[in-house]
Amino acid sequence: MEQNGDTNANDDSYSMEEQEQALVALIEHRTCEVLNLRQRVSYYKSQLEEAEKRLRDSESKLVRLRGKNSAVSSKSCLQSGTASVKMERRSTSPMRVNEGSSRKQCESKPKLLVPAVTPKISQPILLAGSSARASVSSGSQTSLSVSTQSTSSVKVTDEKSHRMFAEKDYSEIKEKGTKRKLEQNEHKELIPLVRGSTSPCILRCQASCHISSQHKRKLRSLSLCPVNDQLFATSALDGVVNFWQVQSRGSGASLISTTDCVSPKQRRWPEDIAWHPLGNSLFLVYTADAGDSQISVVNLNKSLVKDRATFLPDKPHVKGIINSITFMPWENACFVTGGSDHAVILWSEKETENVWKPKALHRNLHSSAVMGVAGMEQKEIILSAGADKKIVGYDARVSIADFKYQIDSKCMSVLPNPRDFNLFMVQTGTHGRQLRLFDIRLRQTEIHAFGWKQESSESQSALINQAWSPDGLYITSGSADPMIHIFDIRYTTQKPSQSIRAHQKRVFKAVWLQSVPLLISISSDLNIGLHKIT
Repeated sequence: MEQNGDTNANDDSYSMEEQEQALVALIEHRTCEVLNLRQRVSYYKSQLEEAEKRLRDSESKLVRLRGKNSAVSSKSCLQSGTASVKMERRSTSPMRVNEGSSRKQCESKPKLLVPAVTPKISQPILLAGSSARASVSSGSQTSLSVSTQSTSSVKVTDEKSHRMFAEKDYSEIKEKGTKRKLEQNEHKELIPLVRGSTSPCILRCQASCHISSQHKRKLRSLSLCPVNDQLFATSALDGVVNFWQVQSRGSGASLISTTDCVSPKQRRWPEDIAWHPLGNSLFLVYTADAGDSQISVVNLNKSLVKDRATFLPDKPHVKGIINSITFMPWENACFVTGGSDHAVILWSEKETENVWKPKALHRNLHSSAVMGVAGMEQKEIILSAGADKKIVGYDARVSIADFKYQIDSKCMSVLPNPRDFNLFMVQTGTHGRQLRLFDIRLRQTEIHAFGWKQESSESQSALINQAWSPDGLYITSGSADPMIHIFDIRYTTQKPSQSIRAHQKRVFKAVWLQSVPLLISISSDLNIGLHKIT
């Protein structure tokens, strides 16, 4: 009997332990569920505030429009009455004009009716055909997938939201993008400010968070959508392109779509990416070796993931990696590619949608690989920077080289200033003077140089790139060290005005948002950094 009692006690003890473990596991699961829902509530609250603000703006515009229409209607009545009086005075007819006829005529006219505006509830932008993977915890009823890290979390939009947002058109985004482009296209003289201050203006990094890039291999490119800079794309050596949306004013980012973009023959990853100026597609470049496809286009309006990436049939580059792709800042949409075959190719869109035809601008002005290409705003000048230490400005209107610069170091990229259309920057391989500023009006005259000392590597990587701030006064650069270097072009010295320790490994690029005071960076630690700047 005593033995049976001991056995029953042990069974009760095991049963209580199992119940306790089950409850602990359930509490952990429900705690995660509550945290996820709180994050979603916070995100949708911010979206609601923005939607309410847009609604109020639209309502005020409607009120002003109706008031203007009323004023126009009254004015037309007055003009009509005056005209009737003048006609009566000039008339030789014996018929008498009724004094109230003009008023009746005005009242009989149909009133201008402005249709009521039905506000659309603003939702997060979701690209059609999202293929983001969803991993649902055991026992959970939601299809939301959350991959948590120590400092932040990545949220993948659920299937129901995908169906809701897949039909969202880009008309509102295009309108915002057009206004922003017009603002950016306003020229501002910044060159007189270069090297004009003995002390830099320091930017304060308020907070930083890191999220997993969701890539399996090292990141390669980062690019902001030109229409809505809170939408950005990343590419990596795994051949995958991820599309992201910044949320909660820079506190995080949501993975909203994933597309496999490896080339069809060699299964190569994209070397560089560029957005179409309308923001509805992404263009990617590969390699010219083994007859592989050289350009692919990811159409964001396609509903099916498998149909979104298409490859252009033309293959104008003859060998080697295509290092750079950039859309020109001109009225007609076109882009330029530069490759290891020394060639610079201009691609123009034909009348048929998504039909692009290449034209070789030059193949022998560089004696080595073309590492970077860009277009100048005020003239149709195409800049190319090469490993042969040359900077070439090619006039696309007359099909001739406008200038050639020979410098003391190999060039790896070129980047025009967004505000001063005469200013551009070239990245070189010289330590301490990696970044050079040039005035396109001064032939082969360097107006300033910046740089930094690398601790982890002696060579300057071409994968490390720069970005201008929206006001054109600052440059951010990645580095072989886990730092983001920031340069104030007004600062007299060559060293960075400040440096931010941003990642655990080398930083490839850090770009500025215009809509939010935020820097977004990518690193070989496979993370995306979000850094709030004040």
